[in-house]
Amino acid sequence: MLSDYIIHRIERGSSMKHKTGLVFTAAAVFGMMLAGCNDKSNNGASPSAASPSAQPSAGAGAPAPAAPGGKQEVEIFSWWTGAGEEAGLKGLIKAFEGKHADIKVINSAVSGGAGTNAKAVLASRMQGGDPPDAFQVHGGAELNTGWVAADKVIPLNDLYEAEGWKTKFPQDLIDLVSKDGNIYSVPVNIHRGNVLFYNKKIFDNNGLKAPTTFDEFFAVADALKAKGIVPLALGDKEPWAAAMLFENVLLGQLGTEDYKKLWTGKLSFDDAKVKTSLETFKKMLTYINPDHAARNWQDAAQLVSNGEAAMNVMGDWAKGYFTTDLKLTANKDFGWVATPNSSGMFMVVTDTFAIPKGVKHQEAAREWLKVLGSVEGQDVFNPLKGSIPARIDADKSKYDVYGQSTIEDFKASKLAPSMAHGSAAPEGFTTQANQVVNIFVTNGDVNQALKALKQAQSSSIK
Repeated sequence: MLSDYIIHRIERGSSMKHKTGLVFTAAAVFGMMLAGCNDKSNNGASPSAASPSAQPSAGAGAPAPAAPGGKQEVEIFSWWTGAGEEAGLKGLIKAFEGKHADIKVINSAVSGGAGTNAKAVLASRMQGGDPPDAFQVHGGAELNTGWVAADKVIPLNDLYEAEGWKTKFPQDLIDLVSKDGNIYSVPVNIHRGNVLFYNKKIFDNNGLKAPTTFDEFFAVADALKAKGIVPLALGDKEPWAAAMLFENVLLGQLGTEDYKKLWTGKLSFDDAKVKTSLETFKKMLTYINPDHAARNWQDAAQLVSNGEAAMNVMGDWAKGYFTTDLKLTANKDFGWVATPNSSGMFMVVTDTFAIPKGVKHQEAAREWLKVLGSVEGQDVFNPLKGSIPARIDADKSKYDVYGQSTIEDFKASKLAPSMAHGSAAPEGFTTQANQVVNIFVTNGDVNQALKALKQAQSSSIK
């Protein structure tokens, strides 16, 4: 199911097997937990889940219960544990503590790229009646068909009104975190998922230009391979990285209009264009590093930064890793272009925070969300994370050349939702797609993958 945000912006623009184990299991657990959360028997709650309780409004003024020693606390839950994101989170915590010295922040981050492990832990806690006070969630289907549909999060309309956010966030972005007239989370950033990063020294030394089409990509890759340079770095120890590479091939081959139809069921996954996408993806995989299954996305990005590989397709959290962790300079040490055939398109990934029902420290959690949604909070976090601010009035001077150009690209591009990062499709489909792509990377069976993706679409996308 697509959010109104993506539909609105896109329509406007058109007027091996071993590595599935832990991550797939975690995602499967998350899906089962959500199914349990959606169980409306027993008066709307499963026997093991805490019943949702009425919460005071922002204006009620009820203080958060005090932690031992008389200090209040707020527990925040995310998967930001490294590579730019951890630095950004620490910046947010510092900004929060500067405003609220009386509130202790409990940082309950769980490691694992794209939240693969964190989502399973969160689902277990939510189902067991032990939710964190605020949690990270991708805007779009992950929020709306997951936690909102399960009636596990509180609406934040009054907070948006009080903070004046309805005129500070793009309406399209507000739509992405809304359902049935209620707003359920606060966006802290916007990431671009369709970025090809490249080592400028390698390209300059070999007289190469960054590829913007698939034909150009394969020509460049052949030239690099002939000189003993790994053309494309991939780290799919966690399978979402390969799924993300595939969704970018889909975007380039289908364009935004047909790409969005996959998530509404209007275009079948056994369509000839999807088959072409898989064949293109298969060819791209002949240019990757042989140890890809043993590496995570940071490892793959580092291959590019140290000159062992030339290119890497990744969301722009990789830019945050390059500049914050590896101390590289944008447009000097590394360059970037949109992934092949996707110029003028923007694969949207947005990190947001929501508040569960029945939390112990709701007022402190609301104060946390206020910092996330503030100009100060966004301008502390995003330059470190590699993302751009969700607010339209952020200070562009705080962003480097990459950030400033991406802010402008977002305004002008046709938008597309990321499947790999929860915006495009329900969690059930994403889980199955990760497994399908993971197997495909190993065996390259196009027809088998088409059949499996079609089955996943039929079972998960209504």
